[in-house]
Parts: sequence; structure tokens; C-alpha cells
Amino acid sequence: MRQKRQSIAEQKKRKAPAMVESDDEVFEFSRNRESGSESDCVVQSVIKLDRSLLIDLSSLRIGSMISEGRLSVVHEGLYKSMPVAIKMIQPNKTSAVSPDRKEKFQREVTILSRVKHENIVKFIGASIEPTMMIITELMKGGTLQQYLWSIRPNSPDLKLSLSFALDISRVMEYLHANGIIHRDLKPSNLLLTEDKKQIKVCDFGLAREETAGDMTTEAGTYRWMAPELFSTVPLPRGAKIHYDHKVDVYSFAIILWELLTNRTPFKGVQSILIAYAAANNERPSVENIPQDIAPFLQSCWAEDPANRPEFMQITNFLVDFLQNLCSAQITPAQTFEIEHPRSNVTADSAGSNHPISKVSGKMKARSPLPCFLRCFDDCLPD
Repeated sequence: MRQKRQSIAEQKKRKAPAMVESDDEVFEFSRNRESGSESDCVVQSVIKLDRSLLIDLSSLRIGSMISEGRLSVVHEGLYKSMPVAIKMIQPNKTSAVSPDRKEKFQREVTILSRVKHENIVKFIGASIEPTMMIITELMKGGTLQQYLWSIRPNSPDLKLSLSFALDISRVMEYLHANGIIHRDLKPSNLLLTEDKKQIKVCDFGLAREETAGDMTTEAGTYRWMAPELFSTVPLPRGAKIHYDHKVDVYSFAIILWELLTNRTPFKGVQSILIAYAAANNERPSVENIPQDIAPFLQSCWAEDPANRPEFMQITNFLVDFLQNLCSAQITPAQTFEIEHPRSNVTADSAGSNHPISKVSGKMKARSPLPCFLRCFDDCLPD
């Protein structure tokens, strides 16, 4: 560990010339001839990042490993004495990383640096050499997946489950309003605060801006992947198909089902067969889902993406439902209205026959903009 820290610090101490060659990779620091100052961009192979996004490596201390995946390893650590999470792209040496992976790294850093939302993990900075790293705030509550596993066979309290779902819906409403598709929503990419009452979305490695054209097929994780992302007909390697932001709504539906049941969707089925099942319109059972939520849940994983609601509609439904659950515990003296933030994005019109409209009709009538009550936190279990 000490050796790793020393190597990072030593790299930083070296004075960088205008052109620095490291193996077959080249950093290009362009200079202003009049002032002699370096430009605000760093270019390395296919990686181009604004200099303001790069961290001071001499201030970074790497601690123990939190998680490990095929493409990255996450450590906890300190940056300028602040607890952080350090995502290290594999392989460790930047020169050994493929151009495609470097392009995705650049995209992830760019998106993370631009999005600002209370339910998105806070971006601290990035590093290109000697290892590609992304530094974010440290979420001490672990992942939603770890939390669900820790309380099995029990399920979270219904209010807490829907509160988590509301956190996810709000942040996805924000991302979609800004033209960003996450494409890999799943419990292991949802982090909890230390008190385990709030969720933040992380890992934007597969996220991208939505385009009118075709995009990469089979992006995401099979268990939570929307059926339109998987082709039952063999396609050439690297082939692209058309889909839109509604793939995230499908993933959200599977997560909501997990929150309500604390069971593994498609348990015991091999990953590739899960994709085939979803493409054939097979879904987890809603037998044990509350009857006022089941139609809503089913609308979110509808086979036709056009029939899935927008996240703005999902947010409104969840606020209605939670407000209804908490209303029995409210006294007039406790009432305190808070403005409910919503994006300017216009949702697809959900007519009176839409499942969300049918379920919401059972709720207490309210103004178009929902509000929370101060007692809401008191409704959640400790």
C-alpha cells in the first residue's frame, strides 16, 4: 500500500515538459506562446479532459478495497483529508487500457462532472496517469444490493422501499431532462448514506447522451436490461440498434420489485437466458406486490417502451402514495409544505386508460405539484 502511495506522489513531483512520452502513450500539454502557460485541456490518446477536472495526486491516499469488478476496482481513501471513493480502471497502467475503454472513461468523467443532484454521488476529480481513476464522495452506507442481502429474508418497510424508489425516480427524471441515459441501473450501482435513508446513483460507465440515431446493443446487466436492448436475432459484433431513455424505466421497475419483495429477479436463471425471457415478455411475479402498486409496476416494465411512464409521472405517483401512507400519522400542527422539485420536461400524455392514471385515481386528490410533509422522515423506520 505504501509503495502504491509513494509511486503516485513521485509521479506528481516530476516536472512535466511540453511533451511527455510514457511507453506508447503521449500527453500533450499545449502552451500559449505569449504567456508560456499551459492550456486548460489535457489530451492523452483518446482521453481529453479539462485540466480543472484533474486531481492533485500528491494529496491522494489510497486505502482498502471496497469492491472489485472485471473493468474496475474501487478503494476507499483520502483526498486532502476528505474521505473519498477511488474507482481505478483496470488494467492499472493507463498505457495498457484499450482505446474503447479510454473513450468510455472520458465520457463517464465528463458526465459526472456536469451533473449536479442530491441523489447523484458527488464528483471530486479524475486522474489519467499513471492509473485512470475517478474520485467521488465516499458513501458509508454501502450499496442497496448489500443492504437488501443483509436483511433477508425480511423486506424493507414499505415506506422505506418507496422512499428509496422516489430517490431513484427523482434523479432519473433529472438525468432524462438533461438528455442522459444511465443504461445500467441496478442495486449495486445505488449507494446508501450512512443512516441508510437516502440513495445516490453512481457508476456512469455506460451512461451516454441520448441520440436520435442507433446506439450500442446489450448495454447494461442482463438481469435489469430492458428487452429492447437485447436482440434474439444474432447481430454483427458492435452492431447498433434504436432505443431511448425508457430502458431506464424498465430497470427501475425491476429494482422496485426487488425493494418490495427482497428477492432476486429471475433467480437461478443464467444471464443470457434472462435476456431471452425478458424479450419474450416474461416478468417476475407480482403475486405478493400490494394491489395498489402492481398495475403501476407492470406499466413500468411494459414490453412496448412507449407504454412505460416517464419518470416525472413515476415521481408524482410515488409522492402521492407515500403521502397517503403517512397521512394517518399526521396531525394539523405538524403540517409543513415543501415545494416538490420537478423538471421542465414534458412527459408523454398518459390518458385515463394508462395504468398510472388508474392507480393514481385511487389516491387523495391534490394539486398538480405534490408536496411533502415535515413528518415524512418520522414515518420512516430507524
